[in-house]
Amino acid sequence: MMDTRHGNEDYTAALYEASLDGSVSTLDTLMQRDRLILHKISLTSFTETPLHIAALLGHLQFTNALLRRKPQLVEKVDSSGRTALHLACAEGHTQVVKALLQANMDMCLVSDQEKRIPLHLAAMRGHVEVLKELLIAHPRSISLVNLYGDNVLHLCVRYNCLDSLKLLVESVNDEDFVNSKDNDGNSILHLAVMLGQTKTIEYLLSIPELKRKANAKNRIGNMTALDVSETCHRDFKYLKIQDILKAAGVKRSKDLNSPLLPPSHDEEAQSAQPIIEEQSALSRFRKWWRYFYLCRWVKHLQSRGNWIDETRGTLMLVATVIATVTFQAGLNPPGGVWQDSNNGTVTAGTSIFLSQGSSTSYQLFLYFNTTSFVAALSVVLVVISGFPLRNKFFIWFLTLTMFIAIWAMTVTYFNAVYLVNPSYIFEGEHLPIIYSVVLVLAGAIHIIRLLFWIGKLLLKFMRWLITKRPANDGINV
Repeated sequence: MMDTRHGNEDYTAALYEASLDGSVSTLDTLMQRDRLILHKISLTSFTETPLHIAALLGHLQFTNALLRRKPQLVEKVDSSGRTALHLACAEGHTQVVKALLQANMDMCLVSDQEKRIPLHLAAMRGHVEVLKELLIAHPRSISLVNLYGDNVLHLCVRYNCLDSLKLLVESVNDEDFVNSKDNDGNSILHLAVMLGQTKTIEYLLSIPELKRKANAKNRIGNMTALDVSETCHRDFKYLKIQDILKAAGVKRSKDLNSPLLPPSHDEEAQSAQPIIEEQSALSRFRKWWRYFYLCRWVKHLQSRGNWIDETRGTLMLVATVIATVTFQAGLNPPGGVWQDSNNGTVTAGTSIFLSQGSSTSYQLFLYFNTTSFVAALSVVLVVISGFPLRNKFFIWFLTLTMFIAIWAMTVTYFNAVYLVNPSYIFEGEHLPIIYSVVLVLAGAIHIIRLLFWIGKLLLKFMRWLITKRPANDGINV
């Protein structure tokens, strides 16, 4: 009995080795020695059958030999619930797939633990020829979904298999199927936008059945495909995707919820007259403003959006360095401090320049140094307080505060140099003048930018008054 058991175990191990090599001759020899060897597979500890291994490796002749001797092997599943057809489809072995389908076409509908059928695995790997065979064998398998509600089209998009997607869309002329959604309510267009697949998006929008419902919303946030694109990273690819979506007529969800109907010709005629009368008083202002706005140099005065928000870390570093330098200068002034008291005339720790007739210059030094220190700390406080740095007011405030900090620190430097070496300032007086000109120009640009922003706000307010007054007149009538 012991010898027989060990012999059967040796035969089973040899059978699996033959499936790895695809050796049909070894299979024939083993069948001659033990005709029940294929029936004893279920008694072993192996999770896969020899047919699984042969299908996975693409051994066509060995697969056919197994199916001739025991066709029921095609129905066996492994520990993940996958049949040999699952493995052959995943690897793209078209001829093996044909052989397995001839043995039992119903294996197309068997799902694994994640409810994936062989069609899903073939689509995920982009095996177009295998997809054709599966669609011929069982066309209705295309409607099955996996555990997450993804049908075969969703899987093509998730795994970026555009050729498989084209084949499936062209094979099934069904508008509901093309616009189907997963468990989160995402269509294949939503998924393509999330994954940044530009070519896939262009192809999907060329499909009339999908383009008619391109403004469909998902269940997470009720977002359209355009809304999804705006939640992704703001890079060049997603800007291009937004342009593609807008060109195809895809809108934001808020634009769909509150559509603006175009006014009729009678309404336009009634509202145009009072507006024209009101605009005549502002024509000169608008003409001047348009000329001022179109000047090329004005473009350099416009705010650069959220540049402070993007450089938050650098801004914090610069402000911290300025605060540290001015703090040290305040505690260790130029010239040093008295180390000991001198007969009651001076106190230890008092600045030497303060007690030697340079009190005015030293007070100016302290004034500008303190101003720079407080301005830098104000910047640090605003940045770490979580204020909305995208707001234009905070951008202007931080820019002005940093300008004051840098300007005061520059003046502090020249005062300190004057205290230590007065002759240097007078001999090289062109240096302070150059710095003063640069600082004045920077301050002037900052003030002009503020005035430019205020002018835009005033223009918007005046336009609002123009459009508001006719509506109020109509209500009063």
